[in-house]
Amino acid sequence: MPAPAPAPALSARRRWTVLAVCCLSLFLVGLDTTIVNIGLPAIGAGLDVPVPALAWTVDAYTLAVTALLITSGALADRFGRRRVFRLGLAVFGAASVLCALAPSLGWLVAARTVQGLGASMLSPVALAIVVNAMPDPKERARAIGIWAAVFGLSMAAGPVTGGALVDALGWRSLFWVNVPVVLVALALTVRHVPESRAPQARPLDLPGQALLALLVGVSVGVLIEGPRIGWASPGALTAYGVAAAAAVAFVLVETRREEPLIDPRLFRRPAFAGAVLGAVAVFVALGLTLLLSTFQLQQARGWTALTAGLATLPMALGAVVCAPWSGHLTARIGPRRPLLLAGGFLTASGLCLAMTTATTVLPFLLPGYLLVGIGFGFANAPITNTAVSGLPPARAGVAGAITSTARQFGSALGIAVAGILVADAAPADLPDAALPGWAVVSACGLMLLLVARTARPAAKARTARPPLRP
Repeated sequence: MPAPAPAPALSARRRWTVLAVCCLSLFLVGLDTTIVNIGLPAIGAGLDVPVPALAWTVDAYTLAVTALLITSGALADRFGRRRVFRLGLAVFGAASVLCALAPSLGWLVAARTVQGLGASMLSPVALAIVVNAMPDPKERARAIGIWAAVFGLSMAAGPVTGGALVDALGWRSLFWVNVPVVLVALALTVRHVPESRAPQARPLDLPGQALLALLVGVSVGVLIEGPRIGWASPGALTAYGVAAAAAVAFVLVETRREEPLIDPRLFRRPAFAGAVLGAVAVFVALGLTLLLSTFQLQQARGWTALTAGLATLPMALGAVVCAPWSGHLTARIGPRRPLLLAGGFLTASGLCLAMTTATTVLPFLLPGYLLVGIGFGFANAPITNTAVSGLPPARAGVAGAITSTARQFGSALGIAVAGILVADAAPADLPDAALPGWAVVSACGLMLLLVARTARPAAKARTARPPLRP
């Protein structure tokens, strides 16, 4: 396929309109990652399913996104980012209708998987569209800060939005709400978003895609089902073997391909590898916090979904205030200082939440959620900017897909670990059962402090990087 002619530069108004359209769609992806958490007790009651099985309602979506993000980014680079973006919106909207109409848990999990397929075409492609629409590095850094703020807000605002919808309209409204937003986003995309492709199309890596899906699905699946089937049962032991074999085969296949799904050379760069590791850590912490809080507030305390969602509102406030600030700092002084702030606040949040009990009064509960939101807000912009800036612009779709995959994988791990902790706990015992989870949140913060050491200092962050070559 010949390389397309360079597109004319967009006006400032058009560039920021493109960002707004992409952010609207990105808001849906992030919202559906967390909005269902707060409705799990209502979904369980409505479909008559036990608590451990409810983790699949969240992770079916997350695993589909995780497994397909990179291929979706490559497809967008090859066939057109706007085209794949519009297809993703259509699939996401149709699957949302199926979720809202699901008569059983099996149907809901299947529909959530299809919804994740649509979402996988939105997040990395949206980032690639933004990166290509804004060639100026400083303007791009500010745009990524806004992008990260919207994504962070959508993730953190999910419990509040979900709580209000569940209490007012029932759990099925969690999915109906997506439909009008998808229709608006489709109309705006047709009108405002220009088409773009990578100058050179890369072939699809179907063996790598299949092995990645197998590795991610089996790894998280055994964590979810482990409490039910037993960690030393034949099924669990088989899953361990399959996951290990898939990991080895994935590395062997990818190192031998000229155009791999995940280029192993990328991880020789400490900054890029650190960004991916940091993305996993941040979303492990967020997934753990949201699911543990859902069960603690609604089951241990007996709060309604709306009240529980409002209790986590400081998390959304911290994310929406600090994410643009983090993007501004990253553009001016590089990613290291925002990462240090993110690590410090996340570490403090785990320690703060570990001191709460079922009788802790609300004013002493809110600071822990605020610290999570602040840490989350400071983390996303430097992680995203470091990952995208470390690759050639032609690989923007794949670069965004790798970091988005790391985020979703971290979220799936966090949800699975939270499910393990609460699987056999009585409502009165949930605060004690959650203590290991808060320790993991603090450990994720400490991981970010280590990742900050790999980030480029301010002077180097503003210099051009050489093209990626062997």
